[in-house]
Amino acid sequence: MQAAAVIREMGTGFNLGNTFDLAQHSTRIEDIRPIIDLYQKAGMRHVRIPVTWGSGFKRDALASGEGKVNTRHPRLSQLAAAVDYALGKGMYVVVNTHHESWLKDGYDGSDAYDRAFARLWEGIATYFKGRSRRLIFEVLNEPEKAFGDWSGRVKPFDLAALELTRRINRVGYGAIRATGGPNAVRTVLVMPNGQGNQSLLARVYPDAKSLPGAGGDPFLAASVHTYDPWPFCGQNGKASAWPGKAAIQAPIRAVAEHARKLGIGVNYGEFGVGRERDQESRDTDVVRDYYRTVRLTALEHGMSVTPWDDRGWFRLVTRDESGGYRFVYEIVPTMMAPGR
Repeated sequence: MQAAAVIREMGTGFNLGNTFDLAQHSTRIEDIRPIIDLYQKAGMRHVRIPVTWGSGFKRDALASGEGKVNTRHPRLSQLAAAVDYALGKGMYVVVNTHHESWLKDGYDGSDAYDRAFARLWEGIATYFKGRSRRLIFEVLNEPEKAFGDWSGRVKPFDLAALELTRRINRVGYGAIRATGGPNAVRTVLVMPNGQGNQSLLARVYPDAKSLPGAGGDPFLAASVHTYDPWPFCGQNGKASAWPGKAAIQAPIRAVAEHARKLGIGVNYGEFGVGRERDQESRDTDVVRDYYRTVRLTALEHGMSVTPWDDRGWFRLVTRDESGGYRFVYEIVPTMMAPGR
């Protein structure tokens, strides 16, 4: 199945956030199964599992500074268990390289960085090579800092930042494809810079020839994020900043139009409304309407969606009295309800 069809089949999913990417939640499969079960029962078809490989976890990394994956690391076995559990339930699974500050802070396109990142993806792709094609690889989550971000010295629209983003995506993509077998035709996702913002897709990839594979790989797709507008969606945002449905729909439709020009599918790999302090302020119709609007607009144009759930500022599930999990504020049930 080509990537555009895979994207359509993925439909709606969820992020297993702040788990394998940031050490805030248990990585034990016994604690992860109930979350996957709850979301699948609600109609979710895929799970995105963010993974930090070379940074974080109190220096207990999954990979060395040279990009060599420690295949004996117990957390990698726990990740494999989560991947296999979701695949066994017929879901698609997205695995990525997530925070990776070792790369984002100083990437300059040099051979040393490229070799380390290629070695990292060679190790990941080889480790998971035998999994079904429902497993998807996302090359790099939210290219930022050296790749260009909104608050840094290097801005997303800088020509050098755009080229570095294209380059790192080519490096990871090439390393995955070079492992052969199922990975030669596995769906691979590439992301624009500026924290993956949806508005940057057309700048990083203005035409099909600028894509990895120069537009000749039908198993390539893109992933983008949106937390726009930030005064509404950010962790300190306000419901009063709700811009209305049309303002949410317009940039999503623009991404869909550009994706058709590129000939690729698109996954909205993160979106959401955060609350750092006042969690109860999420319990409003405009918040529920935001999630539903993003989902329905993207699906209408053949794109898949993966709302961010970190069980923290952007939480969609929480522990219930019995120790299991339940949805909060009816966001997911409203988002997934049939009809328009």
